[in-house]
Amino acid sequence: MLHSNIADQTYMTPGNMSCPGCGGGIAMNLALKALGEKTILVIPACCWAIIAGPYPQSGLKVPILHTVFASAAVTAGGVRAGLDMKGDTETTVVAWAGDGGTFDIGIQSLSGSAERNEDIIFVCYDNEAYMNTGVQRSSSTPYGTKTTTTPGTGWKKTRKKNMMDIMAAHRIPYAATANIAYPDDLVKKFQKAKAMKGGTRFIHVYATCPTGWGIPSEYSVKIARLATQTNIFPLFEVENGTDYTLNTKGNRPAEDYLNIQGRFKHLAGKDLKQIQEDVDRDFELLIKKVGH
Repeated sequence: MLHSNIADQTYMTPGNMSCPGCGGGIAMNLALKALGEKTILVIPACCWAIIAGPYPQSGLKVPILHTVFASAAVTAGGVRAGLDMKGDTETTVVAWAGDGGTFDIGIQSLSGSAERNEDIIFVCYDNEAYMNTGVQRSSSTPYGTKTTTTPGTGWKKTRKKNMMDIMAAHRIPYAATANIAYPDDLVKKFQKAKAMKGGTRFIHVYATCPTGWGIPSEYSVKIARLATQTNIFPLFEVENGTDYTLNTKGNRPAEDYLNIQGRFKHLAGKDLKQIQEDVDRDFELLIKKVGH
C-alpha cells in the first residue's frame, strides 16, 4: 500500500502522452486506484482525450468512450442506461472532463444530468484554462491570471465561477473537492462516491498544469498543496445540497501560492490584496455553511 487507503494496483500505463508534472495525470492515476477495473470512462474533448492515446492504443486499462465537448454527462448517462438494461450493476460510469467541459461548454449537459439525478460520477480535473488548445481562459480561470486570450495588461479581471455552489444547488447526493496533493483524501472521496450507487456524484479535482501556469514540473504537487493551505482551494464535501463538511483549514497567505507561478507574475500589491480579501470572504462563507 502506498498510503492507508491507496491500492498498489494501477490502471494507468507509463505509455501515455501527459506533460511532465501533469496534475490531470496524477488525478487519473489516483482516481482509478479508488474506482477499480470495473469502470467505464466517458471523456470529452480535453487534455485527457489526447493523453489516453489514439485507438487502438491506450494509456489506461479501462474502457474509454470519447465524446464531443458538450456532452460528457449525458453520454455517461446513456452508458449507464445501457449497462442497466444488460443487468450490469457493478460497473461504475465516470464522466471525466476538464474545466472547459464542465464550467463552460459542458455545463448544460451536466446540469441536465444532475437535475435528472442520473447514476454517474462526474469528475472535473480543473487546470483553470483550456490547456489542450493553447492556454485560453475559461470561466474556471481565476482573477488575475494571464492567458493567451488575456495577454499583457488584459489579464483576467473577473473571478472564477463557483462550480461547487452550482452543483450543490442541484441537491445531488454528493459533491466534493479533492486535490492531487492530498491523495488519501482524494481516494477516500472517490471510494465514497462509488459506494453511494445511485444519483449524480460530482468531484471537483484541483489539477496543476506546469505548462499553462509557468511553473517547473517538479512544483506540481507543491503548488497544489499551497492552493489548499492558503484556502484558495479548500477541501470539503456537500451531501444532498445542504450538509457541508470541511476537510481542511489553511492558514498561509495567498501570496505564498501566487508568487511562484508565472501566470501571476504581473500582479501588483493592490491586486494581491484584492485576491486575499476574496479568499478570506469565500472561506468565511464556507465556514458558515458548515456551521462551525
